[in-house]
Amino acid sequence: MTFNERLKAVRTSRWVRFAIVSIIFFLWVAWLGNWWVALAWILLFDIYITGYIPFTAWKKSKNKAFRSVMSWVDAIVYALILVYFVFAFIGQNYQIPSSSLEKTLLTGDYLWVNKFVYGPRVPMTPVHFPLVHNRLPILNTNSYLETPSLPYHRLKGLRNVEEGDIVVFNFPAGDSVATKFEDTPEYYESMVRKYGRETIKANPETFGKVIFRPVDRRQNFVKRAVGLPGQRIRISGDTIYIDGRAREFPKDVQFNYLVASSRPIDDDLAHKYGINFTDVFPLQSEMAAQAAGIFGDEAPAGAHFYVMPLTSGMIESMSADGVLGAYVKYNDLLSSSYPVSNDYIFPEGVASKWTLSNYGGSRGLLIPAKGMTVKLDHEAWLTYHRAIRNYEGHTDAYWDDESGKAIIDGKPADTYTFAMDYYFMMGDNRDNSQDSRFWGFVPEDHIIGTPILVLASFDMQRSFLDGKIRWNRILRDANPDK
Repeated sequence: MTFNERLKAVRTSRWVRFAIVSIIFFLWVAWLGNWWVALAWILLFDIYITGYIPFTAWKKSKNKAFRSVMSWVDAIVYALILVYFVFAFIGQNYQIPSSSLEKTLLTGDYLWVNKFVYGPRVPMTPVHFPLVHNRLPILNTNSYLETPSLPYHRLKGLRNVEEGDIVVFNFPAGDSVATKFEDTPEYYESMVRKYGRETIKANPETFGKVIFRPVDRRQNFVKRAVGLPGQRIRISGDTIYIDGRAREFPKDVQFNYLVASSRPIDDDLAHKYGINFTDVFPLQSEMAAQAAGIFGDEAPAGAHFYVMPLTSGMIESMSADGVLGAYVKYNDLLSSSYPVSNDYIFPEGVASKWTLSNYGGSRGLLIPAKGMTVKLDHEAWLTYHRAIRNYEGHTDAYWDDESGKAIIDGKPADTYTFAMDYYFMMGDNRDNSQDSRFWGFVPEDHIIGTPILVLASFDMQRSFLDGKIRWNRILRDANPDK
């Protein structure tokens, strides 16, 4: 059949469908801003009109079983392609794996994350299986191909990240991964400080293989954006100050408290007040005796002592019910008598006198912004070297002690101008959150989107017959503070 004969054989309804698909396709290409992709329209033309490539040749087979199998394959392939584009450019479901944002978001919440609002990030590893993140289950192999890879490019969205947004992002410190610890709070750089790089590499049976993850295949985290590009962030007495101005706490922010309760706090009692029982730490023997000494006569007779995260609402309810006899914010007790280790607070070498509740020094920590230039003295190098080396691609950059200068791209550098915006992220469960206070800034190319809806919620500590499904959270706003 000639080309003209093929055109004449196409029904009007198919031309209409092709026209609609073509309009959608070219709008998408314009949004991408890459007109080379428009060449794929030739394939669409063949699929809908000319049919030179025999995609549907299986329909003419005389083997009924073969046609049945291929019809399923055909449907699955189309479904996977659709899922790929929806997940990449519109939105995706994510699960909350930890309690770092409680009580705003709970462990076991399943969220719908809007990728469109900040502008979807074009996949950097475009060849990947769309229903898993970075590993194929059972096979335990990468779910993506490292090549081809694309440079970072974000399509135009509705707005930028705003202060107070809850944001889903790829874990910045998750570039190098010890595979047996990838799903644990112990990320690679923290283990290097603890065990040493050579020890980790020499013991794969303990730590697993050390591998590199591309940006969009790093673990997914969800936190609240508390500091924006170009701002200075300081924390004093748990209150966040941005450019010198205090910010209000989120409604359901939690802090750790030392409490004296009138009765044992078991799983059922914790569930009644909305406390994550895995975060409840009972004090025994000497520690309980110390707690009794702190409270003195304020503690009820036969008191039980715990450290646990509480919101103001929980404190009010437990006090009204007579459960909470006395309490004090745990951070207020951190003094010379109750030392805290700062070994893991960011930035290493600068934050030796900072704590999680008193952070940033007297001036505050300056968050990098695209186009912002900083003077590279030694303190600035300690603060920003990971952004310069790991996030902005100057992998050979280092600090030269002999000259007292940073060496970037083989040349001494007195200043550095950032190529990306950065954000400071924290959890609402302030004292039980691995966040920017530990591992630093989140680059813009790691931003995925913002959760807008709780699709479903499951209490991992309970059975289906005992309140496992949190019905009151289904279709709830995922960021009620905004």
